This record gives sequence, structure tokens and C-alpha cells, in this order.
Amino acid sequence: MPRRFHRPTQFSGSEFEAFQGGDDPATMNRVAHESASALVARVKHDPSPEILDRLVTFTDQHGIDAVAELWARASPHSLPGALWRIYLVRAVIRQNPVEVTQLFERGVEVATTIDPVVAGAPAPASPEEILELADLILRGVFVGDFAIALERGAAFCRLAAAGATSVADDQDAVGSDRAGELTRRALRFSELGVDLVACAHLWRDDSLD
Repeated sequence: MPRRFHRPTQFSGSEFEAFQGGDDPATMNRVAHESASALVARVKHDPSPEILDRLVTFTDQHGIDAVAELWARASPHSLPGALWRIYLVRAVIRQNPVEVTQLFERGVEVATTIDPVVAGAPAPASPEEILELADLILRGVFVGDFAIALERGAAFCRLAAAGATSVADDQDAVGSDRAGELTRRALRFSELGVDLVACAHLWRDDSLD
């Protein structure tokens, strides 16, 4: 983990903040891959409750930028890229659980797929239950089936994206400026979902590194 710890970072609800890594891209890429592989292997070997709790709540204490320094600049379809996106999704949920739950619930209402089942949230879901789901998905990355955890995260992102798009349509109909913000959020959630699915497929092919 990084030597310098930071206070939790806040970021816009419409655009998930991009983070810059170190000065040497090659070195940062090597550190990202090595740290991600070592962390996953370490927890798989010794999945103690104390270690898992510390990993799940790490960004609550040190901020999402502490994880971003390691993994945000890695390829989206890599092990560090997958870990970064799961942590990012959890951070977005924790920053505004009420609003994200509303988007998720609207997404469930308009969904025509099995995404609500894959995501695994109760219906209807409360903000507290969505917060718990975020923790369960992250925990599953370390102690469950890695690909399934990524697919649950992807399903959540698709539902949140669908909900944001639906609410944006409502806002656009009444001439609200919020429609554009919601559309951008929908796009970002959708992109996260696509990346997580790709990583899940690579993991099953034993080619996610």
C-alpha cells in the first residue's frame, strides 16, 4: 500500500475524477501490476476477517486517491484496472448512497435483463442495503469467485446507468439542466460496466494480469 495516506477525496457526481500517477509510466505500470497480483494472492492464501475488513474499508480511512495512485492509470482490462474500478464504484456509492440508490432503483424498474438478479440487491433496496452490496462485491473480489464479483459490479453499473438515463429523460422533458449531468453519469457507469465484464472474461481465460 502507499506510504502516504490521504484524507478521503470528494469528486463530482457527474464525472468521476481522473487521477495522475507517478512521473515514470513504465515504473508505475510495473508497480500497479505487481501490487495487484501480490495483494490478491496474499488474501487468497490467508483470507482472515481482519485483513478483509481492512481492505474493504481502506479508502474510507485513506481516500480513494490512495488506491488511485497505484492502479488508476493501469489498463482498464488488467488486474489493477479491475481492482481500481471496483473500488471506484464503491466510493461513488458511499459518497451519495441515497442518490445512487434512487438511480439503481429506477434502473431495476426499467430493466429488461437479469441484471437485478446478477447484482444481487434486494428489491426495493434501501441506501443501507446498497452500501452493504458495495462491500459484498468488493469482498467477493478477494475471497469469492473473482469473475462473479466483477460481473455483479458490472450489473450494478448497468442498472445505475439505465436509471440515470431514465431520470435524465424525465429531467429533459421539463427543461432541467440536470439532464446533461445525469447523461454523463450514465455514460460513465456504462463504461465501468463494460470494462468490468471484459475483465471477468479475461479472468476466466486465465489472461487477466
